[in-house]
Amino acid sequence: MPSSRVSALTREDITAAAKRLHGSRPAKWTAIIDGRELPARPLVLEAAGVPPNDPTNSHQAVAILKDFGFDVRYQGKNVSDAHAEVEPHVIDELIRSLRGRYKSTPSLVEDRQREHRVEKDRLTR
Repeated sequence: MPSSRVSALTREDITAAAKRLHGSRPAKWTAIIDGRELPARPLVLEAAGVPPNDPTNSHQAVAILKDFGFDVRYQGKNVSDAHAEVEPHVIDELIRSLRGRYKSTPSLVEDRQREHRVEKDRLTR
């Protein structure tokens, strides 16, 4: 859960912090603000004025940035593009192919019923 100061952030706080924030180590999660790619969590922590050991994690920082409409990236790829890479019809087709593959195998109930019939026939003879 983000701290109360992080939860109270505004878009203006984040853009002001982006102007103050200078180079930092490479990050997986980044946001594009005013043409600069900045690390998501340090940006949010700077905007809130909290120390680096604040309990806010990167995923929470990314959610905050997305909510304010900033372009968020993971390892340099636009997050919205990552979801668009796999088309829904491809997933549906995969699910249908898997359903068809396992239809021919009998269920455990059918196996048990068959075994019961075989045993019954063997005992009646």
